[in-house]
Amino acid sequence: MFGRTAKPDAPKQDHSHEQTGRTNVVQLPKIPKGPSRVHRTAWRERAAARILYLEQQADRERCRAVEDQAEQRQREKTLEGIARHLEEAGHAIRAPRRLFSGAAALERTWANLRATDVMLLGLCSQEDLISRSTDVLGYVEQHLAPGNPLRVRAEAVAERMEVKEPQPGDRGLLVLALSASYDALDAEVRRVRSLSVILRIATFFVLLGAAGLALWGWYCPGSLNLCFLPKGELHAACPSGEVPLNGNDVPSHYAQHTDVLVTEAGGLAGAALTVIASLRRIQGTSTPYMLPLSAALLKFPTGALTAFIGVLLIRGAFIPGLSDLDSSAQIMAWAVTFGAAQHVVTRFVDARARETLSDVGRAPTDPVPGAPGTEPVPAQTGHGRTDDA
Repeated sequence: MFGRTAKPDAPKQDHSHEQTGRTNVVQLPKIPKGPSRVHRTAWRERAAARILYLEQQADRERCRAVEDQAEQRQREKTLEGIARHLEEAGHAIRAPRRLFSGAAALERTWANLRATDVMLLGLCSQEDLISRSTDVLGYVEQHLAPGNPLRVRAEAVAERMEVKEPQPGDRGLLVLALSASYDALDAEVRRVRSLSVILRIATFFVLLGAAGLALWGWYCPGSLNLCFLPKGELHAACPSGEVPLNGNDVPSHYAQHTDVLVTEAGGLAGAALTVIASLRRIQGTSTPYMLPLSAALLKFPTGALTAFIGVLLIRGAFIPGLSDLDSSAQIMAWAVTFGAAQHVVTRFVDARARETLSDVGRAPTDPVPGAPGTEPVPAQTGHGRTDDA
């Protein structure tokens, strides 16, 4: 499944779950053959290891037979479904990588692995069910609200199983609780992915707007005039440099093609300073989507845009006392200042990104202290597991 090539004379291993005679429901891409198992990204390597582990668990369950023939046939059907899920996950991590296909492959992989984990919980022995109840309870407490009926009943079942044998219906309840926890985890990760995509789209459009202004200033410099005519000076102060006066008192006459571009470059420098300063607050995330990076990238084109708008407001005498700038150095200094000031706008995006990341692995709501029928719940620490099935 993972591209391990065997010697020509080596016999092909016979896995019962591979020869089921099933027709694929999904048209799977052909898996490229290679000399070694290389997946190129960290999450694919971790997923490959997880698939191998789940395959071993499935083989273990396949070796354990039951006396009831009807139950045995049901177990065979479930094992066949497990093999299908693992096959889908294997194709997802080995499929050729295309542009913007990484998120889809990641979701496809972990969705199938989590479904496999749930199905294995329904097949395991009573001894394994007792040992796994603690792990299931950990997922339930991380991703389900304290008042959720499944969480309440799963906590009671796990507590009872510590001293007594499982009762009829306990297995089904734990299976439902684990499935609901994985669904809640998927919803949390989807919110992170959605916000990351929104930020990248916003970054693209802001960058497009800044680039459009730079092109406009290049071809029509007089229409986006950023030059000043300081009193008592023999030159016009423009962002790209001082221009000697030639008797014309119209500032747009001295506008240069690179004025807007130079101003936006100053804004980019100011935004870069704020990004560097914000690195001290950036923490790693266990989610597979680089949300902090998406929030940081938005600062650069926003800084370029705020620098242009700020200098344009000074040029229009909108800010009292700053109607005239004496040199191009002053213009660039204000451009850098306005570029750094983009943090006033983007700090709300940073706060939203931190809030979204903190919600991963944490129950949606906590019980209100002192409310009737509630008991104090110890605070959860750490982040939930988002890329392990």
